[in-house]
Amino acid sequence: MSLFLSGCPLWLGGFLLVILPTLAAMSGPILIRRRIGFERLTTNNDIAGFKFATVGVIYAVMLAFAVIVVWQRFSEAETTVVNEAGAAATLYRLAAGPDPEGSAMRSALDNYLQLAIARDWPRMAAEEESGEVTAALNELYVRTLALAATGSRQQAVLVEMFNQLDDITQARRSRLHLATGIMPGTLWVVLIFGAILTVAFTFFFGTRNLRAQVLMTGILSVIVFMGLFVIVSIDHPFTGPVHIDSRPLQRVLQDFGRG
Repeated sequence: MSLFLSGCPLWLGGFLLVILPTLAAMSGPILIRRRIGFERLTTNNDIAGFKFATVGVIYAVMLAFAVIVVWQRFSEAETTVVNEAGAAATLYRLAAGPDPEGSAMRSALDNYLQLAIARDWPRMAAEEESGEVTAALNELYVRTLALAATGSRQQAVLVEMFNQLDDITQARRSRLHLATGIMPGTLWVVLIFGAILTVAFTFFFGTRNLRAQVLMTGILSVIVFMGLFVIVSIDHPFTGPVHIDSRPLQRVLQDFGRG
């Protein structure tokens, strides 16, 4: 469900996650007032107000924690892609030279980056990974080892080349992992039921002006479900309209005339 909502257009996600729940929440006070009656509801105001303050604070802390965690992991995914691009650019420079092994290594790096852009990103949007890109990365290791065997590079250069290649491998593994979603299912259950219970708590207040109570419930619902909408929008960093694209890798290819 989280993957589906993350992949929806923003207007559709906002409609499903904010507008529909808010309309349902605004009908709650009207239905409760008709069933229980105003006089009986007013007897709850004092104790319900105290309890609602506690409930609201607890849920606000959980929601804020979830938003911060998801945003941090989203930023981490963005940094991972940038680091992968930086390691690739360094490899291009270290492999420069007229020797055929260096040229073969740069061609293998071209192939890896092009396949990562063309295959990995669409697969990550569906929480999958591309076997073609894995094979291209394996080939890049083979070409790098072949270059090292020629002895045409200094030892320090070779060490740095393999360090950068390892960085590429780790960066790819990180983005594939983050593409599967950031929020665990248990936390989703807690946030959704917490949102429903927090908003539903307002149904049991009794105010003489029913329209004002309905409006206040709607405002609270919008704020709560907008928080959930933000979390859903960035829960899968490589899916949907709010996503991390492959532009850093594309720029590396362009900078070295390989794209």
